[in-house]
This record gives sequence, structure tokens and C-alpha cells, in this order.
Amino acid sequence: MAINIRKPIEIDKLREASKIVAEVLNLLRSHAKEGVSLLELDCIAEDYIRSRSARPAFKGLYGFPNTLCTSLNQVIIHGIPTDYKLQNGDILGIDVGSELDGYYGDGAMTLAIGNISHDDSNLIACAKDALTESIDFIRTGMRFKELSYFLEQFILSRGFVPLKDFCGHGIGKKPHEEPEVPNYLNGHNPRQGPKIKDGMVFCIEPMVCHTDGTPQILEDKWSVVAADGLNGSHYEHTIAIVGGRAEILTQE
Repeated sequence: MAINIRKPIEIDKLREASKIVAEVLNLLRSHAKEGVSLLELDCIAEDYIRSRSARPAFKGLYGFPNTLCTSLNQVIIHGIPTDYKLQNGDILGIDVGSELDGYYGDGAMTLAIGNISHDDSNLIACAKDALTESIDFIRTGMRFKELSYFLEQFILSRGFVPLKDFCGHGIGKKPHEEPEVPNYLNGHNPRQGPKIKDGMVFCIEPMVCHTDGTPQILEDKWSVVAADGLNGSHYEHTIAIVGGRAEILTQE
């Protein structure tokens, strides 16, 4: 596994690409309301990214057709925007990437539309808090498997389970690089495998399910749901390891 160590000038470039992602997510918070369609949100995001002289990183990536992944209710990740108009009680995952001058940023959030259920509020809070707490947990010298184990234990402690077979990832001059960062421990020993070092840049993205995190892919060949058929939640930040700690790049 070859994990890139980025120079400060490269981290600055990744910081700029990631800042655009943060700005898009913040913009969409104010637009994702009842009556607004998923395609409208997609257009808002693409227009903004291009206005910042950047490119929507997801559009065309592996054949994906849109700027945003819009994952509605039971769809946890990789939902394709449609003309569906948001309704009271929906929860919506939004995942967006940008490419600026050959460097990438990537981030995601899950939004409540109107009044949502108590269970869904807890679900969203679990994914958001897992992301925040795991970033605070990171130190240089620890292993990526320790981070995965921390994420898994945090999610389980809230009464939920992680989505299987999908994970966080390295990011840089490509949208997906080494390492893979699962939200659960692969194997039995978290003190194995590559260590986290200064200069590494990667995405952490908790994907949270209710009872069964076995993934199923819908007929559109993109949308991922859980085997339990219940709602899911997803959050993501791009982070850089600077001075022994994690710096969040995808924030304004």
C-alpha cells in the first residue's frame, strides 16, 4: 500500500479544492427545503463549483451522471439526483466533490427536511458525531485500523451499525487514493497495518445503518441501501495530517 505524503504546497492546493466543497455544502443547507427537487440542488451545486473555476469531481467519474450524490431516506450513498421534490420528514444525504488545478476535495452531510422522526434524528447525529469524534481521536503514529475500530465502536455504542463494503479513502491528485478507511475493523487486531503520518490526506466518511449494514445496490446500479431497508446517514470530511493532528479541509 503506497500512501502519498503531501508537501505543504500540495496541502494548500487540496485545502483550496476542499474549501469549495465546504462552500457548496453550506449553500445547499439553505436550499434543501420542502418542494425543492434533487435536480435543482444538483444544478445549484454545479453552477457554484464552476463559478469558482473548479470542476464537479463526481460528474463522469466511473460513469456517474451528476454533480451531487443525493441519497434520500433508505439510500445511504451514491443516490442519483432526480426530479423528486423534497417532502416533510425526508432525510437527505448530499455528497459532493470538486477538482481545482488538479487537486480534489470531497465532503458529505445528511440533512433533515422539515420535521423528522426521533430515530432519524439519532441516526443523523450518530454519523455526524462519529465523524467529529474520530477526527479528534487521530494522532500521528496510530494505525488506520485503530481509526476504523474507533469508528465502529462509536457507531455501535449509539445503537447503530456501519455500512459494510464501502469506506473512506485517500485523496489528492485523484479523487480516490490509498488508503481505504473502513468504518469497521477488518480482522481482529487494530494494531496492524499502515500508520498515520504527517502529510497524509484522506477522507473519513461514517455511513450508518440501523440494524443490518449489508449493502444492496438498486436497479440504477448506483444507489446503495442496507439490507434492513431502513434509513441511513452519511457524513464526510477531507482531512490533512499537519503537526501530528488532523486538520479539517472541508470547512469554511
